[in-house]
Amino acid sequence: MAFFKEFKEFALKGNVMDMAVGVIIGGAFGKIVSSLVNDILMPPIGALLGNADFTHLRIDISRIRDVASNAVQSVTGQEGVAAAEPIYWNYGAFIQQCVDFTILALCVFMMVKLMNRVVRKKEAAPAPVPAPSKEEQLLAEIRDLLKERTK
Repeated sequence: MAFFKEFKEFALKGNVMDMAVGVIIGGAFGKIVSSLVNDILMPPIGALLGNADFTHLRIDISRIRDVASNAVQSVTGQEGVAAAEPIYWNYGAFIQQCVDFTILALCVFMMVKLMNRVVRKKEAAPAPVPAPSKEEQLLAEIRDLLKERTK
């Protein structure tokens, strides 16, 4: 039971709960940014480039395999190797991920910048003067009484 008690204390600490909220919000934020990239930004960019989506950009590199297999066939004397599936170099998916990352990084940067500005304004604002403690009030009364006596 000590294990579960220790785990409960750990799981319910403020930092762990804050982190869990951050992960959940971050996941939702990532989906929003992905939608922004895929549904809002990429269609016009794809239209300008004559392609609907970067993820479909690819190069067929099967010829490299075919040239290599033909070289092996000529050396070994084997013939009639069955046609294999094509091999694609999907550079468009990489471009898409780079665009997603750039936009996500920009959004996170803007959020951090906004939060830093709010924190600086909060720190720059003068702190309210705390109410005097009971001891200070008592000392002020004594001071005032002493002033009245000396007059």
